[in-house]
Amino acid sequence: MTPWFFGYGSLVNRATHSYPEAQTATLNGWRRVWVRTALRDVVFLSIHQAPGHSINGLIATVPGADWAALDLRESGYARIDATTQVTHTAHATDIAAYQVPTDHQRTSGDHRILLSYLDVVVQGFLREFGEAGAEAFFATTDGWDTPVYNDRAAPLYPRAQKLSAQEQMLTDRLLKQVQKQH
Repeated sequence: MTPWFFGYGSLVNRATHSYPEAQTATLNGWRRVWVRTALRDVVFLSIHQAPGHSINGLIATVPGADWAALDLRESGYARIDATTQVTHTAHATDIAAYQVPTDHQRTSGDHRILLSYLDVVVQGFLREFGEAGAEAFFATTDGWDTPVYNDRAAPLYPRAQKLSAQEQMLTDRLLKQVQKQH
């Protein structure tokens, strides 16, 4: 049985990985959330249970059931079973998602969202789900009161991507909208 993973952030951007059979899917009963940890001074994008809510993302296979590379990429997260909560059209019967464990989360600290990371996520959602999908990413993510660090000129995110001017403008517009609400 080939395992699959559900990606809901940077893993939605296919330019950041080469996992086979990637396709769109929905995780039901969850929302995304920006969380602080003691592991680093930038926030993690995680998920938390939210009955009645759902988030879009991608599922993809884990070649040879070898989780090592993906676990390394997602260090700081715990792999959780999401099989029964993911709606998809694949023949996937074993699906995991990554979540920052609650005992690693912090309620305060001088943590920031890296704009280079947010750009990658928005670019992925735009490519997979269109502009409405990028808007839905913002609407289904909590923690927008977290400050954003603009590192576009010298990206700190290791899988940063080149964005078009239109993609940057979309990220900036959607970010301003959610920041006004907080």
